[in-house]
Amino acid sequence: MSSIYWYDQQFIPAEAVRISPQDRGYYFGDGVYEVYRVYNGRLFEPGLHFARLARSAAGIKLALPFGEAELQRALEELVLRNEVSEGTVYLQITRGAAPRNHLFPADARPVVMAYCNEMPRPAAAMEAGIRTITLEDTRWLHCDYKTLNLLANVLAKQTAAERGAGDAILHRGGTVTESSASNVMIVKDGRILTHPADNLILHGVTRAVALRLARAEGIPAEERAFTVDELLAADEAFVTGTTVEVTPIISVDDRPIGSGVPGPITRRLQMAFARAIGLDR
Repeated sequence: MSSIYWYDQQFIPAEAVRISPQDRGYYFGDGVYEVYRVYNGRLFEPGLHFARLARSAAGIKLALPFGEAELQRALEELVLRNEVSEGTVYLQITRGAAPRNHLFPADARPVVMAYCNEMPRPAAAMEAGIRTITLEDTRWLHCDYKTLNLLANVLAKQTAAERGAGDAILHRGGTVTESSASNVMIVKDGRILTHPADNLILHGVTRAVALRLARAEGIPAEERAFTVDELLAADEAFVTGTTVEVTPIISVDDRPIGSGVPGPITRRLQMAFARAIGLDR
């Protein structure tokens, strides 16, 4: 993890970071966050991340204390100071510290914190694929805001792990939304399907990149809701996300997807993604 943090818009040692016990992020999960991927020492798709950050902040009525260019310069400097070549940057903004009260405080100042992690690409999972389970999606109805309220996601991921699976695919009344921490796509008859970018899913940056790459590759891609039954009958399935990139799903609830191994369209997208980040594979 970082030895240098960006905190209160200053670069300071990790041990110097001090978070107030009255921070509203601690009390209420009152804040937003982003996780950027770093490849070859550079932020991946920072513009898409900022657009989502700004949308999430506006959704919870939190004024950002910086603009896009200022934030990108600071995060690039953070990566440089921590000498991270392949990893992630975690950015968190809370509404600030104030006495506990459900109403927004009139005079609180947003608390900004960012740090880096070294993190290699998930080569093993991308090569072999992952097993998954399905769970009812019981989260709130603004999953499009990337807020700190992630306990439902944590519980879903933990349940998957306890059942020997790599992730949980969530659904509302049989309609698949996303997984605990990634977006879900299926392939049927050569066409990619994924849930529309509405309030029921997070508008994933890697999701957007994957759709862009698919269309550039001549692979039809449609943003349309699909059911658990369609998932189980799919030829291929995969998840997309900042830390998982394009990872195949080889089974759902112990039932194989397609032939039970990563499929050809998933492989094409993995190779296209590798080229997009400047790697051969």
